[in-house]
Amino acid sequence: MAQLDVRQKLEILADAAKYDASCASSGSIKRDSRGGKGIGSTDQGMGICHAYAPDGRCISLLKVLLTNSCIFDCHYCINRKSSNVRRARFTAREVVDLTIAFYKRNYIEGLFLSSGIIRSANYTMEQIVEVARSLREDHDFRGYIHLKTIPDADPALVEAAGRHADRVSINVELPTIGGLKRLAPEKNAGRIEGAMGAMTASIADHSDARRRYRAAPRFAPAGQSTQMIVGADAATDSDIVHRAATLYGRFDLKRVYYSAFSPIPDASAVLPLRRPPLMREHRLYQSDWLMRFYGFAPGDVAAAADETTGMLPLDIDPKLAWALRFRAAFPVDVNTAARERLLRVPGLGIKAVDAILSIRRWRRLRLDDVARLTVSIARLRPFIVAADWSPTALVDRQDLRPLVAPRPEQFELFAA
Repeated sequence: MAQLDVRQKLEILADAAKYDASCASSGSIKRDSRGGKGIGSTDQGMGICHAYAPDGRCISLLKVLLTNSCIFDCHYCINRKSSNVRRARFTAREVVDLTIAFYKRNYIEGLFLSSGIIRSANYTMEQIVEVARSLREDHDFRGYIHLKTIPDADPALVEAAGRHADRVSINVELPTIGGLKRLAPEKNAGRIEGAMGAMTASIADHSDARRRYRAAPRFAPAGQSTQMIVGADAATDSDIVHRAATLYGRFDLKRVYYSAFSPIPDASAVLPLRRPPLMREHRLYQSDWLMRFYGFAPGDVAAAADETTGMLPLDIDPKLAWALRFRAAFPVDVNTAARERLLRVPGLGIKAVDAILSIRRWRRLRLDDVARLTVSIARLRPFIVAADWSPTALVDRQDLRPLVAPRPEQFELFAA
């Protein structure tokens, strides 16, 4: 086989990394570049992904695999051992040089690095850690680093990753233990959760040390995340929502990412022939948001799903689905209701609710006032009471759903 140059490797390994959704820079800290000056950009756009920091900044990351070779044969993975794909492998030095070159050209602000398993979990983890170590210690790199860690690796290596990375992630892969046993028999749910628990403890210990001693080193300051593949097994949306809530509670995760299963060449007969609708992935992210920021319990979100199938509706968002199912909770008076009740109103986001709470301290809100804070007051009217508006029996209408549901063309992007 002909020797590949770095650009050819980048083309292969950046494309292979696109299946990992957990590439985000939320929670990162700002660093000085110590006098380094950018000199423009480069035409090599391969491997560049975009994420957003909490302050809204768009952050560009070099997103690559160390290698797409793997000793495991997970049915759902394009890079599995038996897959007929073009293979490539970076050395640790090549990844470091690429990162520095892209960074100096102002093309990226950080690195997202994952890998297939080569030789052994420990050997692969050593290479991943070496990339981060070299960037931090040899090059004084102050950009963002997100490392995908390997649960089967020695805990000392995973600990070392946390010392150099802003964020670490350990993928649970599939929503259910049964699905993992069936589709990735070489992986073990107990070991995955054990590694996540150890990382959670390390983050907590180092965070406590930072509070006590200013000189204590940082350790994964942007926390830990994970990813689940959606649609490769029989897990329902209700199963996934409860699993995500458990992971958030047990491991204090910053994010759970959802990645719609994508059919792969020469796929195993145990896999679905078609990918799930992208709208399903979108609805799960909305459900995740409801649990993290809107005070919804996992049971509340699951209650929005179909009682028979356990699947969330695709034509309306889960918040609206919950409201239609529990109409007795409405209408809500925008001038008197508590924040928790206002957050349950379809169409009212966190910023709109906070604005309502601020404005009503000085005067009573009318329907037009609320309309200025929302995208569609027509969808909101059945669920609220304002100074000049009461929905009377509107919320109890049998045909309410088509009146408040978005038009089909508004979500055609996600229908594939």
